[in-house]
Amino acid sequence: MVTRSVPLRVEYDAAHGGRWTSLRGGDRQWLWRGPEPGRHEVRPGDAFVDAGGLEECLPTVRGEPDHGEVWSRPWRTVGPDTVVIERPTFTLSRRLTDDGGVVVADYRLTADPGYRFVWAAHALLGLSPDAYLDAPAGTPTRLHPEAAALLSPGTWPTDAPWLTGAWPSPAGLTLDTFGADDGTAVGAVLLDCPRVQVIDGDDRLRMELECDGQPRSTALWRNLGGWPQDCPYRSIGVEPMLGSAFDLADAGPADAAVVPPAGEVTWRLTISAHRIHRGHSR
Repeated sequence: MVTRSVPLRVEYDAAHGGRWTSLRGGDRQWLWRGPEPGRHEVRPGDAFVDAGGLEECLPTVRGEPDHGEVWSRPWRTVGPDTVVIERPTFTLSRRLTDDGGVVVADYRLTADPGYRFVWAAHALLGLSPDAYLDAPAGTPTRLHPEAAALLSPGTWPTDAPWLTGAWPSPAGLTLDTFGADDGTAVGAVLLDCPRVQVIDGDDRLRMELECDGQPRSTALWRNLGGWPQDCPYRSIGVEPMLGSAFDLADAGPADAAVVPPAGEVTWRLTISAHRIHRGHSR
């Protein structure tokens, strides 16, 4: 049994929020595509359209505006593999490459010192029911309110924005396995967790987030046919994050990224793929 790297290739759509539209390695497309039409017709202020792929969420994920300000606006090309979006309170640039088969996304945000934000690479992945998320056991993990109905009565603290427990089963709710559709949908954030691995059969997808001086997390959206209520479907999100709260409005002093006196924050997301090759030894 030998594990070999699988070269990845990435594609994106600058005109429609900088959205990553493809993350392909060998014969596998890692990004899920959603059932919602109308993604190309979205305008700022419209409700989020869950088209799949990887959306850039900033300065919040949940809250106002839903999934942030940048997913619904065109980005401007400013150089090879480099796009930028300018807003009244910040400017965000991204250089996205797949040289050598490893995807590297380099980000730079400029804003006034003290500006607070949450960023997430909202990656929805096409995974089998056998897939699972490999993260360090014991990682503090915040469950969000939709999990309350899945816990024992009285478990959820009154008016709390989250409940924290240990990965992989915070408050007794096992989250690392995805399994078959069961009508549930749960969001969680793994705190101080910049490296995770998705394992699906012989395939591995590794994500690592680098950023000095800012809180780094991994968000999980495990929708097993529990959302939306009127027409539920399956979608799995594994989302490297700066900050540790889905909603910037809920973020305490240590829960959001903060622009330092220099006026900029830079970070790097690296994604690689590997596959186990099984053979017979002689």
